[in-house]
Amino acid sequence: MSTARIARHLGPAARYLAAAGRHLAPGGRHLTRWLVIAAAAGLWELWARAQQSPFFPPPSSILARLYHLWFAGPAAHLFLTPDATGNLLPSLGRILAGLAIAAVLGGAGGLALGRSRAGAAYLDAMLQFVRALPPVTLVPVFIAIFALGTPMEVATIAFGTIWPVLLNTADGASSLDPVLADTARAFRLPGWLRLVRLIIPAALPKFFAGLRLSVSLSLILMVFAELAGSSNGLGYEMNNAESSFNMTSLWAALVLIAILGNLLNAAELAAEHKLLAWHRNARQRRT
Repeated sequence: MSTARIARHLGPAARYLAAAGRHLAPGGRHLTRWLVIAAAAGLWELWARAQQSPFFPPPSSILARLYHLWFAGPAAHLFLTPDATGNLLPSLGRILAGLAIAAVLGGAGGLALGRSRAGAAYLDAMLQFVRALPPVTLVPVFIAIFALGTPMEVATIAFGTIWPVLLNTADGASSLDPVLADTARAFRLPGWLRLVRLIIPAALPKFFAGLRLSVSLSLILMVFAELAGSSNGLGYEMNNAESSFNMTSLWAALVLIAILGNLLNAAELAAEHKLLAWHRNARQRRT
């Protein structure tokens, strides 16, 4: 059989296998990730049981403590224990409030800066100076302004997470295609229509890129703000566990924070995937 005939016979099969591989690849990647996590947890379990270290309890003990502390409640309360409603939910509320403030103020400020070259030139030095301040160093200032409590913690989260959103949104708004901007002016489109139809769509991809960074930062700032002097929350739980040398509860809080971070990141990616479907389609058409 000639090479050309072999290629003709194998062509449909090759295309079918390639299509099947594309469909199976994401699931295979997810399975591999879970297998790696399971293998690491298994090795940790064996090592911890052999060493009997008080600082590194086995994962089985950590997961059992996590379940009993926060998810062993009645079904009527969505299986949340009083400890969960008293500590997990307040921490989640502070994260969401801080991120909401950062998204609204950072998004609006980024749009304004991105479309105003004069404003960006005047404010750039000040913004870079303030952005360079570590948010944790301003906790005493926020305590002096808001006193200890939720407002101080939300302010800490909002201040630390606003900068990725603000600067990325400004970069996206300033990168609007000049041809589109000139066409809009030539057709005398009103300012609000240019904002909705041109500027915001141009800035959205960078806005979500900044928001993704802010989600990770919000968890760090939440824990630090609650460690500084909160009466509830996951940081408060970690402080109590460390003070009583309860390392299993401390590790359970750390695992819960990691799970919460993954859930928040997944929610952000889902929103980004939904709202930026047009952007991916446009890029595919160009390629």
